[in-house]
Amino acid sequence: SCVAKNSFQDLYRLRSTCKSMCALVDTPDVYSSFDLYKHPWWTGLRNTLLRRCYDVGNPSTLYIKGVEYFYALQRHEEGLALMKRAADAGYERALYTYAMTRKLYSDDEEYFARFTREAVGTIGWLVRMDDVPWVPVVNEWFLTKKFTFMSTDRPLFYNCPCSPTLNFDWDLRHMELSKTEDMCNRCFWIKEVGLFLRDFRCATSFAPFNSWQ
Repeated sequence: SCVAKNSFQDLYRLRSTCKSMCALVDTPDVYSSFDLYKHPWWTGLRNTLLRRCYDVGNPSTLYIKGVEYFYALQRHEEGLALMKRAADAGYERALYTYAMTRKLYSDDEEYFARFTREAVGTIGWLVRMDDVPWVPVVNEWFLTKKFTFMSTDRPLFYNCPCSPTLNFDWDLRHMELSKTEDMCNRCFWIKEVGLFLRDFRCATSFAPFNSWQ
């Protein structure tokens, strides 16, 4: 499972050494350890691998399905539950997206405490800049949350005297550059939620769950 986590190429080389080694790596423990975002899709059988990993509770596939269910299909409770399972399993993409989604969905900030400022910046950038389809999912709920944020939370961010305001941004375009890094904790998380609302495309680069077979 350690090989599966670190390198698909190493795993495929291991499989090719002999039949017994192939059988050894073809186990639920290995499939549950894959991070599907690291899979070299030129090897083929993408949807088959997705389904096999999902069937053994692979966190990355729980996350992929959770994002689809919550944002594309509007099945909010099911999507949140899937993302939570992946987040509680330690999958960082899921932890970030679940924390932000939970904040927007029920104004619950519990999962924010699981991040340092440095970590949420790194993971957030990775999730928001993911190679997702050019046309995002049209999500009225998400757009409504963004408009609400612009009218209620953004003014709190700019009016707070915790640190100097470097730039007043009307449309979130440069929100991460608007205040110095010593801003208070409330402003920091307002900024991070704003970046999520600005950049997250409500989708992943994976096929819909019902095509996994």
